[in-house]
This record gives sequence, structure tokens and C-alpha cells, in this order.
Amino acid sequence: MAPMNIIYISLEGNTRSFLTRMQGYANQQHRLNADKPILNLKEVSDQTLPADETEPFFAFVPTYLNGGNGITSGFTEIMTNALGEYIAHGDNAKQCIGVIGSGNKNFNEQYCLTARKYSRQSDAPFIADYELRGTSQDIERIYSILTKRWAEVNAE
Repeated sequence: MAPMNIIYISLEGNTRSFLTRMQGYANQQHRLNADKPILNLKEVSDQTLPADETEPFFAFVPTYLNGGNGITSGFTEIMTNALGEYIAHGDNAKQCIGVIGSGNKNFNEQYCLTARKYSRQSDAPFIADYELRGTSQDIERIYSILTKRWAEVNAE
């Protein structure tokens, strides 16, 4: 199976840490069963030049908030504009086959807010979430979800 493509942003290092650990898990699963895909990771930052994505990808989107109480408005999403602009570039949104969100559950209603916004904007399903750096169980759960979705897309 072709490697799963993942595009992400990681300002505090949580998303990078999660994906690095999931990449190790994917490599292990692939060694046990060649039908299990490995991960192709691409980190986007403010310095990333827009590029045309020609293969399907998943977007990992953390939520960073400035202010607010987790229930009502009064907050400002911050710092992930580079990823949003990258996905919006050209036809990239058409290649996005799923959005995975992360954040702090203390955000309450605003937990994974940015990922849900990107999901709507790119017309891609919001397929999973995890808190902060995630757990080993999150890695296994999300890898399973991604693998299933990847197989569905590649069967079309």
C-alpha cells in the first residue's frame, strides 16, 4: 500500500511529537504486515512556500486560542494560518481526505475548533481528535481510522 500523506503544522511541538510517534507505530505495523501503510509527513510553517498537492492527504490541525472561556465567544484562533492557506492553495483542498484535530479539552466547546473550521472550508470530513500530545491508545486508534479511510480512497 502507498504511504499515507499527512500535512500538519506544529507550533508547540505537540502535533510533531504525536505524528513522529505515530510514524514509528506505522513502521512497526508495516513490518508486521506489508499491507499496513507507512506515513509520509510534511510539516507546514510560515516559511513554507505553497505547492500543488497531487496525492490525497490528511491534515492534522491543532487548535490554539487566545482568550475566551471555552463556552462562549471572546476568543481568537491563532497561529495556524500557514496550514489553512496551504490547504486553500490551488486545488489542494480537493486532495484533503480527512481532518484530524487536537487541542486542550479545557477549551470545552472550542476543543478542535480550528480543525472543524478547516474541515468545513476544505469539504473534507473531520475524522478524529486527540488531546495535546495524545496517548499510545490515541496513536493506535487514529492510525486505524486513517488506514481505513486511506483504503477507501485508494479503492475508488
